[in-house]
Amino acid sequence: MERVNLETLKSHLWKSADILRGHIDAADYKNYIFGLLFLKRISDCFDEEVENIIKETGAERRAHEDRDYHDFFVDKKAYWKHLKSRTHDIGTAINTANDKLEEDNPETLEGVLTTIDFNDKERLPDNILSQLIAHFSSIRLGNKDLEKPDILGDAYEYLIAQFASSAGKKGGEFYTPKEVVELLVEILDPQERMRICDPACGSGGMLVQSVYHLRENKQNPKNISLYGQEINVGTWAICKMNLLLHGLRNAQIKRCDTLRDPHPLVKGKLMQFDIVIANPPFSLKNWGYEKAQNDSYGRFRFGIPPKGYGDYAFVQHMIAAIKPTGKIGVVLPHGALFRGGTEGKIRKGIIEEDLIEAVIGLPSKLFYGAGIPACLLIINRNKPKNRAGKIFFVYGANDYLEGKKQNKLRREDVEKIVSAFRGHKEIEKYSRAVSLTEIQENDYNLNITRYIDVTEEEEKIDIQKTIDDLKEAKKEYRRFEGKVLDFLKELNYKV
Repeated sequence: MERVNLETLKSHLWKSADILRGHIDAADYKNYIFGLLFLKRISDCFDEEVENIIKETGAERRAHEDRDYHDFFVDKKAYWKHLKSRTHDIGTAINTANDKLEEDNPETLEGVLTTIDFNDKERLPDNILSQLIAHFSSIRLGNKDLEKPDILGDAYEYLIAQFASSAGKKGGEFYTPKEVVELLVEILDPQERMRICDPACGSGGMLVQSVYHLRENKQNPKNISLYGQEINVGTWAICKMNLLLHGLRNAQIKRCDTLRDPHPLVKGKLMQFDIVIANPPFSLKNWGYEKAQNDSYGRFRFGIPPKGYGDYAFVQHMIAAIKPTGKIGVVLPHGALFRGGTEGKIRKGIIEEDLIEAVIGLPSKLFYGAGIPACLLIINRNKPKNRAGKIFFVYGANDYLEGKKQNKLRREDVEKIVSAFRGHKEIEKYSRAVSLTEIQENDYNLNITRYIDVTEEEEKIDIQKTIDDLKEAKKEYRRFEGKVLDFLKELNYKV
């Protein structure tokens, strides 16, 4: 039997959206398609495990009922073949299947699948659900059916990107473009045995990419501890499914409000991480200003950010959550680099402690629903000696592939930034290491163009050449004028 490859799987999954088109909003496709994909995957893997156990032991009853033999236990009511046999009240049957899966696998699935309600007959009548189940039934998703186990996670990431694109502004709330994630992870360079956290993890792309980074560098991708927090229940569920489909069962993803109710805690204090990485919502309005006045975790020692701008609330939370050797990579709007008032005082305090290693400017229109340019702030509690007392600036705003709706970082653009950062290379109109003294003289403003001259040189005018060109043009005009007069005389003569 030919195994399913990534392109076949992508195409198959994307066609499931065609079945829903016109019945529900495009922004909601992901909830139902991800839910059915995950349900089908678990059921097919369970069936595969049952087959293997029966072959090895001949114990058919044990194969179906002994939970110790299975990664996820699947009750009869959650079998895919049971759902496939239903012709009415299909939404109720799917909800029941999800309830049973959560009940039987509480450590990994509690609250994940029941966030999606399939029993809405106005939006999802039986005939539409029947079509979806028939569509998913045409392809098997057990381990032996796939070209590589990883492709299911890769296909899931593809779907997340596609749905983020079609969802517009809403898409930007749960998805960071893959190229930006790759850039940030390569700069932070996670290693084996590290503890990594994303306090605004969205669909989990930064945590997944951290694992990929280890694999690409010939390190053990299982030898890493992943943590994440996400406030939106639907996005949290997508993240959990994403990590599980990538085989990352031990990742600890908490559904919580990071700024008001931070997790994880150790003896009442913030857990400390080697790397904290995030793309928090830009300039969040209602971020928890009132509760921050009495923060019991010591997170706002540089100052409490203004009510309408939560950027430095996330930055200070991240600083409070890293080890003495820890690093931070955070995506911010450009305004966070130069806004004054309370934010200016916070920025000053962070700069004076020499925590900022780099400020990297990105092109505009990279993020779904946000046309403004963003930047990466790299913080390092343990900066190398040759980088102490300096901040490295990179102006990466001009290097990208232009698109109709979204611009995109190319691989060469990512490599150019990473190479400049790692080598601390000073490149004209692109990158430069700036002393804290110079930054202090600029009133702690981190606007990149204050430190990197990006203006284009005007072409020098050759005055003598211009005079000669004008003289020649004058002669040419006179020759042309003479020809016109001669023509008019001749025309008059003929008349």
